[in-house]
Amino acid sequence: MTLELRNVVKSVGAQTHIHDTSLQLAREGFNILLGTTLAGKTTLMQLMAGLEPPSRGEVWFDGKNVTGVAVQKRNVSMVYQQFINYPNLTVFENIASPLRVQRMPQAEIDKRVNRIAELVQIAPMLRRRPHELSGGQQQRTALARALVKDADLVLLDEPLANLDFKLREELRDELPKLFLSRHSVVVFATTDPMDALLLGGHTATVREGRITQFGPTAAVYHRPADLITAQVFSNPPINTATVRKQGPTIVLSDSVRWPAKAALAPLPDGPYLLGIRPHHISPVAKHRAATPLDGQVQIAELSGSESTIHFRHGSLQWVSQSHGMHAVEVGTTIPLFIDTDHAMYFNGEGRLVAA
Repeated sequence: MTLELRNVVKSVGAQTHIHDTSLQLAREGFNILLGTTLAGKTTLMQLMAGLEPPSRGEVWFDGKNVTGVAVQKRNVSMVYQQFINYPNLTVFENIASPLRVQRMPQAEIDKRVNRIAELVQIAPMLRRRPHELSGGQQQRTALARALVKDADLVLLDEPLANLDFKLREELRDELPKLFLSRHSVVVFATTDPMDALLLGGHTATVREGRITQFGPTAAVYHRPADLITAQVFSNPPINTATVRKQGPTIVLSDSVRWPAKAALAPLPDGPYLLGIRPHHISPVAKHRAATPLDGQVQIAELSGSESTIHFRHGSLQWVSQSHGMHAVEVGTTIPLFIDTDHAMYFNGEGRLVAA
């Protein structure tokens, strides 16, 4: 199975929601659409499904042009972040509903529904109605309805967004297993970079109706093509600053400098834009090469096993995010340490030159 967008554009009146986009999704594993709310992820999914026609361009599925084919004539399943289940039907009938539309024999329906219910761990709830379920159980019901159909294309539009932390972690771990033996193109939209990193597969970073990069998730994360992609793939937001390369040294400020990595050696001296993700700045030196800098604490947040510190260094407003509980007082100046091995450098046009 393959799905390809060829020069697809979606406009409404004078406003362009999706700019000229060409994208061939991976056949195996998850295809992640990663971007903020209103970046264009849902619109891209609607174009893929046939729920919306493109203003220009073509949608191809498995070697066939399906641009004008209605969604009812495609084998597509879609799961939204809201728990969309039929309130008057039991969980069993909710899951069975697409099979009834296909006029499948009852014995086969029973077999499929029970198998899928076991897989998503809601078998004991099959006689209940949606209002009797927790939020996580309702979302599992919606997932089961999408899975039972054996669709060629499965679209998951932020399906974990409304779940609590524990349920989100559980489903994030289970989803790859659910699709392991299926021959479906799977697209998963999310605003959370952690979803992309944990689900793996391939990731397309989306911003303002444009796909900025598409490739294996780890490659997009570690070597973003440009600063915009790095910003999309960082939460909390990536820290940036103008630095200067002076021979073998990178200078951030009068008091903060570090050796230029080998990849920077061929580049001319001068200004570059530094990008460093918050979890590569810590109140604890993780190795000898960590570069120290002082930061005045603006906000300190302790959450579970993580500490997030918003701090000021000169004119810079940066964020540190690290494992462990690091209690610091607002207004105090504390030592922090940059893992410069994970620093990224961009040129004046925002293109990555070294990472």
